[in-house]
Amino acid sequence: MTLPALIACDVDGTLIDDRERISPRTRHAVHAAVEAGAKFILATGRPPRWVQPVVDELGFAPMAVCANGAVIYDAATDRVVSAHTLAVDTLGQLAEIATRAIPGAGLAVERIGRSAHDTATPQFISSPGYEHAWLNPDNTEVSIEDLLSAPAVKLLIRKAGASSADMAAELSKHIGIEGDITYSTNNGLIEIVPLGFSKATGIDEIARPLGITAEDVVAFGDMPNDVPMLLRAGHGVAMGNAHPEAVAAANEVTAPNTDDGVARVLERWWL
Repeated sequence: MTLPALIACDVDGTLIDDRERISPRTRHAVHAAVEAGAKFILATGRPPRWVQPVVDELGFAPMAVCANGAVIYDAATDRVVSAHTLAVDTLGQLAEIATRAIPGAGLAVERIGRSAHDTATPQFISSPGYEHAWLNPDNTEVSIEDLLSAPAVKLLIRKAGASSADMAAELSKHIGIEGDITYSTNNGLIEIVPLGFSKATGIDEIARPLGITAEDVVAFGDMPNDVPMLLRAGHGVAMGNAHPEAVAAANEVTAPNTDDGVARVLERWWL
């Protein structure tokens, strides 16, 4: 493609390595692109409160598409620019379907406030006995009734020891207009976001006011939640460690996240 105007980059498994660090080479390539006039944004399944460590590693605060496209977050001002939520009645329908289709699954929701750490809004709420897919969770455990009592930017369905791909396949038989199913780890965790929203729509929301079209975007990702943006971008790049669905959606495959895969592509244009 011609010189990209916007770089959209997934975080886990893509921009950061397995120690959650950004290598000097990748950081240098990103900075070179930004200094030359390219727009760099994060496109992640992470909520805004998990963006700051990436900002610290980058050395600047980009705009971020969070929660798989449901939230646009301005890291420079710590402001949630926009948020799209699952309504209470939709959450109830999804919870009923999930517990019926995947017996033994636990539920959690991601809520959103006005900033990354809006203390007026408990942000990660889980049902009793929910088993987390990551270490050091920052959640509030509540009854299932309380869990489903307020809108949320995504519903999480977790079954330890299960395959996320298998869970997604089973849920897709039952869920249609209620929401969009995706996942960013194959460790028994599925995420459902509001219907019609994805990392691709989030990128469009940031790019459109700047006069940047999808053809001017290069996107990097590694998991099924990256597929929409890899397909929509003018040039989609899957990491060498990517899920087969991400590889199939991409225009090319670069090196793994542990071997400066993002930098190797950006260096063609800016170094």
